[in-house]
Amino acid sequence: MSKENGNALASGDDNTETAQRASWGRPLEFILACLGYAVGLGNVWRFPYLCYRNGGGAFLIPFFLMLILVGLPIFYLELYIGQFTALGPLKAFNAISPFFTGLGYCTLMVISMISIYYMIIVAWTIFYTFMSIGGDLGWGSCENDYNSLYCYSGAYDSECRVNNTGNYTDLTYYLQKCISIGEICQLTGFEPYDGSSCWTGNETIPWYRNVNRTLASEEYYNERVLGRGDSTWENWGSIQWHLVGCLFFCWVVAFLCVIKGVQSAGKVVYFTALFPYVMLTALLIRGVTLDGAGEGILFYLTPKWETLLEARVWGDAASQIFYSFGVACGSLVTLASYNNFHNNCHFDAVFVSLTNFMTSIYAGFAIFSVLGFQAELMGVGVDDVAEQGPGLAFVVYPEALLQMPIPRLWCILFFFMMFILGLGSQFAGIEAINTAIVDRWPQFRNRYWMVTAFTCFTCFILGLPMCFSGGVYLFTLLDWNTASWAILLIGLAECTAVSWCYGINRAMRDLASMDMRLNVVIQFYWKFVWMISVPVVSLGILIFLFIEWQPPSYEGYEFPLFADLLGWGIGLSTLMFFPVGVCWALYKGYRGKELFQPTEVWKPAVKLSDQSPDPRRNPRPSEYDNLGYMM
Repeated sequence: MSKENGNALASGDDNTETAQRASWGRPLEFILACLGYAVGLGNVWRFPYLCYRNGGGAFLIPFFLMLILVGLPIFYLELYIGQFTALGPLKAFNAISPFFTGLGYCTLMVISMISIYYMIIVAWTIFYTFMSIGGDLGWGSCENDYNSLYCYSGAYDSECRVNNTGNYTDLTYYLQKCISIGEICQLTGFEPYDGSSCWTGNETIPWYRNVNRTLASEEYYNERVLGRGDSTWENWGSIQWHLVGCLFFCWVVAFLCVIKGVQSAGKVVYFTALFPYVMLTALLIRGVTLDGAGEGILFYLTPKWETLLEARVWGDAASQIFYSFGVACGSLVTLASYNNFHNNCHFDAVFVSLTNFMTSIYAGFAIFSVLGFQAELMGVGVDDVAEQGPGLAFVVYPEALLQMPIPRLWCILFFFMMFILGLGSQFAGIEAINTAIVDRWPQFRNRYWMVTAFTCFTCFILGLPMCFSGGVYLFTLLDWNTASWAILLIGLAECTAVSWCYGINRAMRDLASMDMRLNVVIQFYWKFVWMISVPVVSLGILIFLFIEWQPPSYEGYEFPLFADLLGWGIGLSTLMFFPVGVCWALYKGYRGKELFQPTEVWKPAVKLSDQSPDPRRNPRPSEYDNLGYMM
């Protein structure tokens, strides 16, 4: 096969693509789109938990270092690739080197899976929003059919604690009745001591340490929202039609927002990217005025420096960077491909990355001020009410909101903010899938709404299994194996393709041709992180993940071996296109150094003048600075 045939690996008319390609209405739309994509639900529920679990304020040090060494470099790298070529990830990675032909398809697999299961979370948020608007705040009740004997509600407990004085005769809500602390101590095998402790014979312990209490909001989330019941992996249960309706609603809204690609999404991002900050600010202002808020914030930020010596802390910091920034999924390449060629995406990358970092910290203040208030109401420590993942957003925080004045209003604001955060993060994923389809079949470029409809409807259908009673197990499996170790390898491959294959000096000249002429110090930084820190840190995280690997589980339910193997299959499926792409390039006739050289498709999105530093114009052998050319 000839080299020219190999250049046609990504079908479509490359000569006319740039002219036909849509673009952002103004640079601000692109920044807001990136911000809406990067700032998502993970900033609200995952970062605050990781922060307090890994040393409080001390966790900010490894998190910021991972931002500088991994997150920002890959973020900027993907913006550079997309903006320079005006190509989606399928064509761009094939063009930079035939060896990396399959890399774009790997990113497509990842973002497709994430888009499918991530919208399930968005469906949960809109269900809570609808219930809040209707006034049915059932997550604060212990009187539903599905509630257990150990159901606990702050609303009931506050009625029991009205006349408490700090003695062991103080009352609290337990076993669905008001019961004294002293009686609880005796039920758990200890002696009464005071209103907060039991006597073991040698020391005092908090009375609630050996007490099984389940928040009403947790039972509502598991039984009313998910309909989990006694479902298992083998017994999938029944379909939850309210989730089907909410999921359909979410995809319809997403379709309407992205119906014309960046031309319509560019207008919507003004709201989806900025509105959550208004809501976070309102929640923070209200939260810091509540009793116990100071304890929650103090617990959130108090540094535990000794934790910096633990490998898990650094692993969590790096994994949160990948989770929060959404890198190595192809979405950023797609968003940047609609940019003006001379847009300063260097500023965009730095601004969005630092804003994302600060938003995570800002959200932590809003979350833990309310959790401190909840801890004081329950008479427990903050560490006994904080949870990881969806439990923080759908269990603990809703319970705390019920104890605030005008709870219905705050519930509406919180869950609608979560809905907007989740929806805004989806736009880039949908756009990446659409771009891949249009790149493969250019005849649909003028019927973009049909492509969008196909993407949204297909993702909706594929998400239906997660609307069953046992759907949360499939959701957990996808989250566990998709947005973790697989994207580490994809991010590493992206940096390798640019810095070690295409050539780091060529990349610097490409940036200069886009009017991003960086000084010596900044260039040294980008060369260092793209060539060394991203590959080394990514490999280190990967090794750590596999050493500390635990099979997927959900609230104590251990998945069977078949499900665990399926999870590994899901993760590997996102990578299988890489070796397939290498084989395809070999089949097309690429051998030796040609396998690692850019094809004719890799070129600037606009025609450069003779004075422009175009690295492809008569390159001399001495300019080759990549390992692939040394073969």
